[in-house]
Amino acid sequence: MNNTSTNGKVYLIGAGPGEAKLLTIKAAEAIAASDVLVYDYLVNPEVLAYSRRGAELVYVGKRAAAPSISQAEINHLLIERARQGQIVARLKGGDPFIFGRGGEEAEALVEAGIEWQVIPGISAGVAAAAYAGIPLTHRGYASSVAFITGHDSRKSRSDVDWHQAAHFADTLVIFMCAETIRDIARALIEGGRKSSTPIAIIRWGTYEDQQVFAGTLEDLADENEAHETLDIRPPAIAIVGEVVLLKDKLNWFKHQAFELGAHALLNR
Repeated sequence: MNNTSTNGKVYLIGAGPGEAKLLTIKAAEAIAASDVLVYDYLVNPEVLAYSRRGAELVYVGKRAAAPSISQAEINHLLIERARQGQIVARLKGGDPFIFGRGGEEAEALVEAGIEWQVIPGISAGVAAAAYAGIPLTHRGYASSVAFITGHDSRKSRSDVDWHQAAHFADTLVIFMCAETIRDIARALIEGGRKSSTPIAIIRWGTYEDQQVFAGTLEDLADENEAHETLDIRPPAIAIVGEVVLLKDKLNWFKHQAFELGAHALLNR
């Protein structure tokens, strides 16, 4: 936290993966104490119910190919509201410091001399896998896990070297991969990952309408005509690795399950 003379303050809050009850107690307390809530697209609207009466709600969500406020404008908004003496709850899906641009916003607040605090949240990469019955590590299957972005904000594709990423860890958790997962699957195979490696794609993880699509890297990399019908829409997270084999045995949460294959459609 950075001590300053301003009366305002910004909380960078991880609102969790989707299920509102996964919000932490500390996050709920900070929301209730705030004058204004600045929230993203992936924040469950139910979380906003923790705000006090009269609190201002400001939506700054970003969606692919849709007009949205820039990151610079969001940074300016947080700074200006804090300088006005307001307590600001900046709500971000998952955890603010895991592909949530929380680090960028924290840097802007420090440079502006604004008091701030980060409140971690449950990352969607961890929770979506858990709700799909997939333990990211397991003594019999995986002793390492890597979180990787499937999308780079500066361009349409990720800067990740997927040939190297094929060997980063036993389990790969790939965020923001809806538009790139087929190309990623091909690159992982080219990089030496077995084409038979299990993969699960989880949409709207932890929500009641969570969907889990499972198959192999080969299923996604296949170039046959039937696969051209695949239409993977966000929000989606992919889990790559042998731990995906446990999904049926450990399926504790009711969700829609589909198998990847020649006739799979991911636009349901």
